Amino acid sequence: MSAALAVSTLPAAAVTGGSADSATVATTPQAAPAQATNTTKPKPRQKVSALPGGTSTASGGSSATSANSVAANASSAATGNATPGSSEAIASPTPPPGPYYVDFRARTAASYGHAFIWYGKSSERAVEVAGLHPATDSPVPYVLGHLMWVQSETGASYGDLDEQYLTANYRVYLSEEDAPKVIAYIQKLQKNSPLWNATTTNCTWFIGQIASFMGLKTPWHLLVPEEYVNELKKMNGGRNMARLSPDQ
Repeated sequence: MSAALAVSTLPAAAVTGGSADSATVATTPQAAPAQATNTTKPKPRQKVSALPGGTSTASGGSSATSANSVAANASSAATGNATPGSSEAIASPTPPPGPYYVDFRARTAASYGHAFIWYGKSSERAVEVAGLHPATDSPVPYVLGHLMWVQSETGASYGDLDEQYLTANYRVYLSEEDAPKVIAYIQKLQKNSPLWNATTTNCTWFIGQIASFMGLKTPWHLLVPEEYVNELKKMNGGRNMARLSPDQ
C-alpha cells in the first residue's frame, strides 16, 4: 500500500554521502510503534553499517542513484553447550544459504503501512532499499493517489531504515549466478514505475513483481503490507532460497 512517514524515536543519526535514493541510519531490534501519515519522500539516503545483533551505525548524505543503502541484520553467532570430554563447545556462525538476498519487508504507518525490500550481499553490512510510494513529503499526492495515479519515488521512504517499525519480513537468498539478474530487474522496475496508485500500482504490487520474477508465488496485492509479506512467506512454505528459471 502506501509508504508512511515514519517518525523515528532512535537517537539522531548522521547522514552522509549516498544517493537521493540512498541512506544510512542506525537500526535497533525489531518492534512496531505507530508512525505518522504517509506521502514519504525518501530522505537523503545513507549507507548503514549493521553491527552484530542487528544494530547499526550511520552516516549519510545525498546524491542521485536508484537504491538506498541501509543496515542489514548480521547473522548472530551460535553458542555451543559443553560436551563430554571437552571444557566447552565452540560453534561457528551458521552461513547464509546464498551469497545474496532479497528481504521482503513491511512496516507500520498511520494508514495501511508500507511494503518494500532490502537487498544486498549476505557477507556485507550495507544493503539497498527499493519500494514504491508517492513522491514528496506532502500528504496531497497520497490522498489523490486513492483517486488517480500520482508521481512516485522508488527508493527508501522515511521509516524504512528503522527496525523498530518493522512488522513482517521474509528473507530469500540468491545464488551468485541469479543475483545479478534479480538486481538488474529491481533497478529496471524502479526506473519504470513513475506512478503510484493506492489500488493498482502500489507498494505491495511493486514487491510482488520482484517476488514473481524470483519464482515465488504471490498473494493478492490489495492485502495490507504486513498481511501481504506474511502471506508471501506462507504461500512459499517459508523457503529461504530462490532459483531463477534457465530462460531468465
